[in-house]
Amino acid sequence: MKRLILKKGREKALLRRHPWVYSGAIQSVEGAPLAGETIAIHSASGQFLAWGAFSPESQIRARVWGWEEDLAVDADFFRFRIASALDLRRQWVETDKTSAYRLVHAESDGVPGLVVDRYNDTLVVQFLSAGAEFWREAILSTLVELINPDCVYERSDVAVRELEGLPPQAGVLFGDLPDEPLVIRELGLAFKVDLAGGQKTGFYLDQRDNRQRCREMVRGRSVLNGFAFTGGFTVYALAGGAESVLSIDSSEEALQLAQENVAINGLSADRCQWITGDMFEELRTLRDRGLQFDLVVLDPPKFAPTAAQANKAARGYKDINLFGFKLLKPGGILMTFSCSGGVDMPFFQKIVADAALDAGVDARLLYRLGQAPDHPTHLAFPEGTYLKGLVCQV
Repeated sequence: MKRLILKKGREKALLRRHPWVYSGAIQSVEGAPLAGETIAIHSASGQFLAWGAFSPESQIRARVWGWEEDLAVDADFFRFRIASALDLRRQWVETDKTSAYRLVHAESDGVPGLVVDRYNDTLVVQFLSAGAEFWREAILSTLVELINPDCVYERSDVAVRELEGLPPQAGVLFGDLPDEPLVIRELGLAFKVDLAGGQKTGFYLDQRDNRQRCREMVRGRSVLNGFAFTGGFTVYALAGGAESVLSIDSSEEALQLAQENVAINGLSADRCQWITGDMFEELRTLRDRGLQFDLVVLDPPKFAPTAAQANKAARGYKDINLFGFKLLKPGGILMTFSCSGGVDMPFFQKIVADAALDAGVDARLLYRLGQAPDHPTHLAFPEGTYLKGLVCQV
């Protein structure tokens, strides 16, 4: 049997059902397992703990598939786990209003390293771990069988694969990718999505509920949407009756798509302004010009993928939030986010509190926000709660 033996006393996390085994917890590996191959995980005393996928290149040396000793990790295993994930989405996604959402959310759906997002009848998949990569054909077959999509497109072109010793990959795995950007529906609004070239898998699906929260707060307000990407918060703000929205992003292509998204929803372009540029520089320029807004949205890209990078990333988060506070009118609202897995909510709140202090404002926390329920978090796996948001009023 190929197995992994933990050091004495290092089984506590697994006994609490945390699905990761770090390299530093390992005493020995027996049987020379291949990357992604299923191995038994035992305590130093020989107690069976779990079945996991072996990853020789990663600091996360094994990711747990399951805890039952008689569990068989095979094609039927993936069919059951993916079918269970689909059932959860049927309960929590209003598919009559929304045609794009997450179907499989990796560890929190019991399939570590696998992300599957649905955009109409196209699936976008990411194989982010050695285990998911090892089982990619079985996973692909299951997705085609259970969902019958028109296309399955891979977007495994992300840095986390390098940590697993895997090269980036992208391209069509099944069917044909539409030539034109897809138009998805989300809570009654429409968005063009570039699946091949857009960030993440094409759209920030995890922000759906937070965009709706923004929509409910903006009537008659002036809005700054920082890191606007393709205009998710911009469109929701306009639909909610915002007086004006200034959208800033470093990508001219993303802002062009954002303008198209405003147009296809029949919203007034006269209420929009667009700036292409570095967000840090543009925030500083807006401050120097003395401009202020009723509501500022800051939704930056990932600054700290791992906890080791959190302190370095804190400087960036503090800077943008300091400017965000300075750009608020009295009584204004800041919606600020972090999607960095290495920054937890208490740390993020401390960063934002320090930014308010340096900005010289007295701010109160109104809401803590997170990802939509199609991005669930297993209670034993807090790392699954990667999206953190705060709504603050000065």
